[in-house]
Amino acid sequence: MLLSLPALHLQTSKHHPLFQLPHGRLGPWCNPTGSPAPLSCETGCGVGSWILVCRLLVPTQVSLLSMEEDIDTRKINNSFLRDHSYATEADIISTVEFNHTGELLATGDKGGRVVIFQREQESKNQVHRRGEYNVYSTFQSHEPEFDYLKSLEIEEKINKIRWLPQQNAAYFLLSTNDKTVKLWKVSERDKRPEGYNLKDEEGRLRDPATITTLRVPVLRPMDLMVEATPRRVFANAHTYHINSISVNSDYETYMSADDLRINLWNFEITNQSFNIVDIKPANMEELTEVITAAEFHPHHCNTFVYSSSKGTIRLCDMRASALCDRHTKFFEEPEDPSNRSFFSEIISSISDVKFSHSGRYIMTRDYLTVKVWDLNMENRPIETYQVHDYLRSKLCSLYENDCIFDKFECVWNGSDSVIMTGSYNNFFRMFDRNTKRDVTLEASRENSKPRAILKPRKVCVGGKRRKDEISVDSLDFSKKILHTAWHPSENIIAVAATNNLYIFQDKVN
Repeated sequence: MLLSLPALHLQTSKHHPLFQLPHGRLGPWCNPTGSPAPLSCETGCGVGSWILVCRLLVPTQVSLLSMEEDIDTRKINNSFLRDHSYATEADIISTVEFNHTGELLATGDKGGRVVIFQREQESKNQVHRRGEYNVYSTFQSHEPEFDYLKSLEIEEKINKIRWLPQQNAAYFLLSTNDKTVKLWKVSERDKRPEGYNLKDEEGRLRDPATITTLRVPVLRPMDLMVEATPRRVFANAHTYHINSISVNSDYETYMSADDLRINLWNFEITNQSFNIVDIKPANMEELTEVITAAEFHPHHCNTFVYSSSKGTIRLCDMRASALCDRHTKFFEEPEDPSNRSFFSEIISSISDVKFSHSGRYIMTRDYLTVKVWDLNMENRPIETYQVHDYLRSKLCSLYENDCIFDKFECVWNGSDSVIMTGSYNNFFRMFDRNTKRDVTLEASRENSKPRAILKPRKVCVGGKRRKDEISVDSLDFSKKILHTAWHPSENIIAVAATNNLYIFQDKVN
């Protein structure tokens, strides 16, 4: 299946006030030590070859219409298929997240909508359907607002979605825009009550004088309906834009982080939160860094990390102090003076931080690299992977078109052995931590035939270009993979390419 959205526009630019930081201190940079061996089609990355399962499209309407187009694949009604030029900005996918079982996949877009896809049930007669996802529910999560006191428009764009573990038949998820976090309940209903005493069958109130008998309401079967209802609204706690939300392992609390503060919430209390990190200086002219991402430890409810625009990571323990301004551990790699440049501080800014499933490692993504840190070693990362080092010579033009401020995310596979992150030209990268192999794959509408095997792509930096290579000068920087997700236990990945969502799976012989 595949999802479609419009041409991507930057969320943050060099004109953003919080990014006009002093240039006196440059962030750390890792000197490349040579590129890993290329990945073959059959082996590497510990997951084998990848095939396209499905391609999904999010229409501009809140309702999604699907139809059976052929025997091999389901697609959204052709009337909704559009070119990038016809897709609106509201269609741009802004977040992708699997739930804890991987049976559901949620996407949020710039139009404030959440679309949930459900995995097709496997059957012996339709083995080819393994991994395919179909539309399960879609709803409007956030609406555009206007802060009249600050004369500030609040976008409806969904910044993050986080699932809660399923405890009963219903599903719960958190979604947030720049200012407000909402807890949604997604449930199924296949029966409806009938036989009310005070209402007729159309729901209108009856005249009490006409009621002469007492009826007992009964439940009648009806067509299955998936309902999404907001259960909690957590608002008015952030002065700056929310960039991260993370559910704690106690499943009673979660945190939300903006540029300068991190707040701790209880799921049952909406009118107050507890501020656990505040890096706002008394004088805003002294501001040197902002919080870029934050996440709770997957097993220890007292531990969390947050990253900064200076390329540093802080590990905090809530048992040590109520206000975690003093970190427990500080992860930073010394900068190589030979790589210092005008852009060093910008490209060292961390755009995403993720704990491994085991809780032993932290993965961070800056503009050019992905780094893996051991919680027991603070002075340097244990692994550094070059995502698109061929762009180092293009930093000046990337600064001019604001692409250098793009916020790429990164994800682990279920066993923490492979990591994945996005790049430009609809490329995304995978790195196998065991074999040290890497691969570049492309999510493109031209190669979107169902069950098609993805061919590794290579970028030619200079010299003579081979037939299967693409020149770095011909890369399309308007097509970028910012958001990806990996199934928690299987080799199924979801890749958001502007206004399209591609779902791939590892080829099984």
